[in-house]
Amino acid sequence: MKNKFRILKIFVTVILFGFLLSFSLKRFNNKPMEKVSVKMTKTKNPVYFIDEKDVKELVRKANPTKKIGDIDIPDLEKKLNQLPAVDSANVYLNLNGNLNLDIKQRVPAFRLNKDGRDFYVDEKGTEFPISKNYSYPCMLVMGDVNKSEYIPLAKLIEKIDRDDFSKKYFIGIKKSKGNYELLTSEGYFKVEIGDLEKIDLKVKGFKAFVEKYLIYQEPEKYTKVSVKYNNQIVTTLNPNFKDNDSIIAVGKKELAKLPLIKQKKEEAEKKLMNPSKPAIKKVEAAAKPKTVVPKKDVKKEQAQKTAPKKESVKPAVKKTESKQKGKVTIE
Repeated sequence: MKNKFRILKIFVTVILFGFLLSFSLKRFNNKPMEKVSVKMTKTKNPVYFIDEKDVKELVRKANPTKKIGDIDIPDLEKKLNQLPAVDSANVYLNLNGNLNLDIKQRVPAFRLNKDGRDFYVDEKGTEFPISKNYSYPCMLVMGDVNKSEYIPLAKLIEKIDRDDFSKKYFIGIKKSKGNYELLTSEGYFKVEIGDLEKIDLKVKGFKAFVEKYLIYQEPEKYTKVSVKYNNQIVTTLNPNFKDNDSIIAVGKKELAKLPLIKQKKEEAEKKLMNPSKPAIKKVEAAAKPKTVVPKKDVKKEQAQKTAPKKESVKPAVKKTESKQKGKVTIE
């Protein structure tokens, strides 16, 4: 008898608990969503293919009544993951009635132009279309690239972005007749790398070629620099380039001036070793005015010098010349 009463008591308790739970759940489902929170997961490079407004619009279409019980969380999560620019999506509902959405967007590794259409490819090798509202700056790749080459190509571009030298020179990639070519910022020549193997060694070879030789030449001199061969660099000259020996290039003029500076320095040293007398210019001075000195009687001066000194004073002599010739009177 006691056991039956105990079983009945447990049964009634379970029914009451189930009723209360059903009532609470029904009440919770009829409750409107308090808030829709969208969180964009940070990536290595910021992207803006979709924003919070786009995600909330998708939630509104999936749950027009805005009631918690009417939202299908697995279906909403599936729709978000089907968006081309979404890498992953996580949707969950907390006890306060807030809907939370964590979205991670795809980051393009490069932009591919293939068969007349453009699209992005991420680091996982996944294709997704270009957005009308946002354009992501990345390396442009052209040519018939196979899907199996997407990931190796993404790794190559990542290496280029990490190296300052490569990032400065290479602005694009082109596949032509099975060979990959790196397009340079100079725009005059291409760097042929062949396949995507031994990329580090090939880029290192081109860097050595630039630092030891190309900086003394004009970029227009070449149409192609090939580094696809082991331990070899093969260049193709531009037939339309006339002055192949010129080292006067844009930004290289100082290099061309070095021989002239050296020559001037040698000439200056020679002048110091063999100094020459400076040329003296004759300047004619203005003629001084002549002073007229009256002529003295030389004989009288000599007589005065030879004559002895007398104490007596010489009488004054007065000469008078008469009209008659030959007569002189002395008074």
